[in-house]
Amino acid sequence: MAASRLPPAALTLRQSSAEPSAQGCGLTPVSQFLRRQQVLQLYRRILRAIRDVPSEADRRHLQEWAREEFQRNKDATEEHTHLQFRRFNVVFQDAIRMMITQGHMQLQELQRALKLAKS
Repeated sequence: MAASRLPPAALTLRQSSAEPSAQGCGLTPVSQFLRRQQVLQLYRRILRAIRDVPSEADRRHLQEWAREEFQRNKDATEEHTHLQFRRFNVVFQDAIRMMITQGHMQLQELQRALKLAKS
C-alpha cells in the first residue's frame, strides 16, 4: 500500500487554526455567513422603515442613528460580546443573536410609531 502524498494536515477534518474566519467567535464559516445575512437584512429593513418618516430632519437623524449602531457593533464577536455582558453578571450563549433580536424589537417599535403617526 502506497503512502499518501497529501500532507497529514490535509487528511484531518479539523479546521486549520490559520483560518481567521472562525477563530475567536465559535461560529463555523457557514454560521457566520448566515448571521451576516441576518444582520444585513435587519439593516435594510430598518432603512426602509425610516424612509416612511415624514420629517426630513427626523429621517436623517434616524439614518445616522442606525448607521452608528451597526458600525459600533460591526466587529462584535460572540467572545467579545460575552465579555462585554459579563460585567453585568449576565451570561449569554449567543450574544450576537440577542443583538439581532433587540434590533428587530426596535424596528417593530419604529413601525408602530409610524403607524400611529399616520392615523
